[in-house]
Amino acid sequence: MTPPRSARDSVLIDAVAAELGATLADAVSTATAVREHHSKGESYHPPAPPDIVCFPQTTEQVCAIVRTCARHEMPIVPFGAGTSLEGHVAALDGGVSVDMSRMNRILRVSAADMDVTVEAGVTHRQLNHALRNTGLMFFVDPGADATIGGMTATRASGTTAVRYGTMRENVLALTVVLADGRVLHTGSRARKSASGYDLTRLFVGSEGTLGIVTEVTLRLHGRPEALSAAVCGFSTLEGAVDTVIATIQLGVPVARIELLDEVQMAATARYADLPYAIAPTLFFEFHGLSEGSVVEQAKIVQEIASEHGGSNFKWATTPEDRARLWRARHDAYYAALALRPGAQAWTTDVCVPISRLAECIRETQRDNEAASIPAPLVGHVGDGNFHLIYVIDPSRPAELEEATRLNDRLVARALALGGTCTGEHGVGYGKLPYVRQEHGDALDIMRAIKHALDPNNLMNPGKLIA
Repeated sequence: MTPPRSARDSVLIDAVAAELGATLADAVSTATAVREHHSKGESYHPPAPPDIVCFPQTTEQVCAIVRTCARHEMPIVPFGAGTSLEGHVAALDGGVSVDMSRMNRILRVSAADMDVTVEAGVTHRQLNHALRNTGLMFFVDPGADATIGGMTATRASGTTAVRYGTMRENVLALTVVLADGRVLHTGSRARKSASGYDLTRLFVGSEGTLGIVTEVTLRLHGRPEALSAAVCGFSTLEGAVDTVIATIQLGVPVARIELLDEVQMAATARYADLPYAIAPTLFFEFHGLSEGSVVEQAKIVQEIASEHGGSNFKWATTPEDRARLWRARHDAYYAALALRPGAQAWTTDVCVPISRLAECIRETQRDNEAASIPAPLVGHVGDGNFHLIYVIDPSRPAELEEATRLNDRLVARALALGGTCTGEHGVGYGKLPYVRQEHGDALDIMRAIKHALDPNNLMNPGKLIA
């Protein structure tokens, strides 16, 4: 079915498209297929198409787009790779989708300073491919091949955050186009600063509601001299979680600790043809300066696991085996979908203090066991973050209602334990109902900041703090 235009007057839409076309030539589209592609991310959330899609190639062109939209009071929705999970890129009120994919240049690499500056449309894989001969790597890995601009906007993290941090810790400086078309440069390449408000952190995680990120300066890390991976199954989910908690509390510098419950492990083993037992399972990766340091880390974790019911600690030592293992972990979403062909995934996440992780997961599992829909659990549990994938048929209202109820309970549980409604997916419009619960009066301060920078509410309206 053809996505409808917004309620905005078609004459106005055509006039804005013509004005943008005069600046961007053939980099403007109102074609149905293009608008439909930009109406959604990778989630069950209903699509909402923009009226116009633009493909800028420079910061100056982004400025021109924003100024045109400001004159005509057209909403502006930044678009990266379309991999977001909470409806971030849906054009809820139509307007102009600004696709950053053509701004994909690596602008500068400094091996000596271990940093890099890229345009917002550079993807995670593209960046690491460009760094392959430098001895450096960008470790924030959300799984999907997201753009750096999108990862910045959603404050993304991933499997390696337990050791290398999230986008919050790895973004040093930004170039941002504000709602009135001004260009703002935040931060610097210095490793620390005591000067002024930290505007960089304000825009990291702002989900396009304060401006459009066009360039990002990132912290890099050295590639490990030695690394290995391992898999360990557990007799109980509690034993797996207790192993994670003990590992973190002992200060073992693991690079990744990922948990799959038995439902997700069954789906993953079938989808990726992995020869592992169907049980609650931890995936580990160890990085070090020498083989000895990696082996020492692994032995400590193996001892901890055995004390908590872990068995069959299996190594993935070759690069091929490690790649296969982590590809299987990153494909958990698609493996869950394969449990129920034709269904869609409602993916949610929460994050809690590591000391409350076992309690949160245990109570969540009780809810899931009583559910009529599959709800595999998978998580970056080394930093207290885990996900549920509700595999639902959106055409069945009862299933949507059940998933909503389960998600409400999950978020309420996480907040009660001192956690957050989302550890890495962001708010978009999917998690708007929980923002007031989490932030209370601080939400009013956020709205005041939004109004100061975007008084006409044109930047990605309806998201994050709406």
